[in-house]
Amino acid sequence: MSKNKPCEKLNNKGVFVAFKKDGTKYFRSSITFKRKHISLGSFDRECDAAAAYQTARNILDNLEISLNDYDTYECLTYDKWVCLINFRDNGIYFAAPILLGNRMFYYHLTPEIILKFDMDDLFFLSNKKLMVRKGHIFFADYGSQISLPSRFGIKPYSVIGRDYNFLNGDIYDFRRENLDIKNIYHGVRLEKQKNGSYIYAVKIHINGDVIVGRYTDAIEAAIAYNKAVDFLKSRGSTKKYLTNYIDDLPPSVYADIYSKIEINIK
Repeated sequence: MSKNKPCEKLNNKGVFVAFKKDGTKYFRSSITFKRKHISLGSFDRECDAAAAYQTARNILDNLEISLNDYDTYECLTYDKWVCLINFRDNGIYFAAPILLGNRMFYYHLTPEIILKFDMDDLFFLSNKKLMVRKGHIFFADYGSQISLPSRFGIKPYSVIGRDYNFLNGDIYDFRRENLDIKNIYHGVRLEKQKNGSYIYAVKIHINGDVIVGRYTDAIEAAIAYNKAVDFLKSRGSTKKYLTNYIDDLPPSVYADIYSKIEINIK
């Protein structure tokens, strides 16, 4: 019976009573601003729902209120604060906790973790809920958890300082001008030599990691990995290996490197 029971408007503005499937009563709070209806959340107590509405009203009506005031009014979640302030100041509402900046935007994952991105990534990330667990930032995509760095060509096994760097030292700044990615290929890892230089070690997983070879050039290493995949498939392997796509390399050049490169798999 309670399952289809409609929300009831209460005396507190912006607050409605609703019922869970088991009949438990709770309260919803929402607000309309610039013809946009915004849900503020669900609450166990009517007074909390009313406080959420009043806080949202204060944020939207008062330009002096900023994220620095969040600790004073905690009846709204932090991400909702970000959404409301961005809508107030920039006229665009995002469900994700995004603040638009000058030729960039900020994704407020938590009050302590604020990610920076190029505007080119706005459409994609404004539709994603980023999460953090044990220092790893990821998002859900069709039921899978996708690492945020992989969006920028950084492989899951990559090591900061070896395979990639943040040029300004800010590990939350994912603007492309700040990313120095040294290794973007599957199966390829940088190995530091005694003299301080690096070589590209290629490994492929069969019944364990097998060394395909070591190469001085990243493209040669990537092609060596592809050649190893092809070799295993020719021997009947049905494992689904990801192969490397190499931009701006003419097919004839690729074929020449492929034919000459040696791999240590038999």
